Amino acid sequence: MTNLRTRDIIALGFMTFALFIGAGNIIFPPIVAQQAGEHVWLAAFGFLITAVGLPVITIVALSRVEGSIQLLSSPLGKAASIVLTVICYLAVGPLFATPRTATVSYEIGFSSYFGESSNSLLIYSIIYFSLVTIVSLYPNKILDTVGYFLSPLKILGLVILGLSAFFIPAGAIQPAINNYVASPVSEGIVNGYLTMDTLGALVFGIVIVKAITSRGVTDKKLVTKYAVIASIISGIGLTLVYVSLFKLGMGSHEIAPNAANGAVILHAYVQHAFGTMGAYFLSAMIFVACMVTAIGLTCACAEYFSNLTKISYKTFVFILVGSALFVSNLGLTKLIAVSVPVLSAIYPPAIVVILLSFLTKFWNNPSRVITPVTAIALIFGIFDGLKVAGFELPALLQNLPLNEQNLAWFIPSVIVLVIAAVIDKVRK
Repeated sequence: MTNLRTRDIIALGFMTFALFIGAGNIIFPPIVAQQAGEHVWLAAFGFLITAVGLPVITIVALSRVEGSIQLLSSPLGKAASIVLTVICYLAVGPLFATPRTATVSYEIGFSSYFGESSNSLLIYSIIYFSLVTIVSLYPNKILDTVGYFLSPLKILGLVILGLSAFFIPAGAIQPAINNYVASPVSEGIVNGYLTMDTLGALVFGIVIVKAITSRGVTDKKLVTKYAVIASIISGIGLTLVYVSLFKLGMGSHEIAPNAANGAVILHAYVQHAFGTMGAYFLSAMIFVACMVTAIGLTCACAEYFSNLTKISYKTFVFILVGSALFVSNLGLTKLIAVSVPVLSAIYPPAIVVILLSFLTKFWNNPSRVITPVTAIALIFGIFDGLKVAGFELPALLQNLPLNEQNLAWFIPSVIVLVIAAVIDKVRK
């Protein structure tokens, strides 16, 4: 029986952590902290529940089913399971998340040097995705390239930024604004949920399992054990990064008053803490952060679609990277405008499938419970997506509990869960 060495387990944990931390994760907490002000740690508590807790739980759930979303969602039936899986992979792969890593890294790190022209973005994205392709073509080496090389670089940059947040504060904490005045915890929960890291975890599960088995580990219990350890290491790393970024954003009013987003705060802070060299440091860190995430997404999507269609893995790497290259050149604004409603619709059923996968042993027929709850979550998730897209919903839907927090699906799903569980027990 093959076991992982301690250094491999640590590298696996670092790799898992690095896969999650993309540019969005780095720029999001500072703006939450600035707006939460004196209530920042209440908002941070809520944020960590959904931005760290759910992704870690997702990795643990997937490690029990060989990293496969399709196996995880199998109680839905073969057709529905495949549809959900394909949508998740496309959404966080070539359609939205992978292209966004290129556009975000360019906007934050390089647009100030090369301008906003479409030609500059095209040249940058070609170079960027060429590097992604080179690493993604060799998935069995991902623990070496990402776990031993790229991840430490990424983590080093985050450590420098995190320590500076505590030792070089930007300014005084200001009063909370907007929804953070009355309900900082729930607002933090919603903002953490909207980071979409749980969908990313659904895709990364197979990358982590593949990295473990590439070292010769075949025993399913050991695979689960190592994936759980990796997810715990990742969760600790994510928590430390988020806490330091919340600290960074707390006093940012003086250097970036009323900032439009976290990127503005980060730019202002690194200038404040490191001077002109700060811009170069931020560019390099964001570039590596996005690159690691793009590699993980490409490897995971190519692996899944290769198994589904029997077309070679390397062929799919080129197809996926080519698609992401094309979509990324639509520009960040268009990309976000299209992606947010779609992701808002598919996130609720994905959460339901993940959480209920731990409860299947308590039911006589898991399909009888999981299928209706997932269907209700999807229906209300679509309503959330339509609302985010700007459509006017009927008054009845607008007045649902938690509608303002984009969580209108939660209470109906719980009600259907209770009814379905009772029916399952009665019918045996």
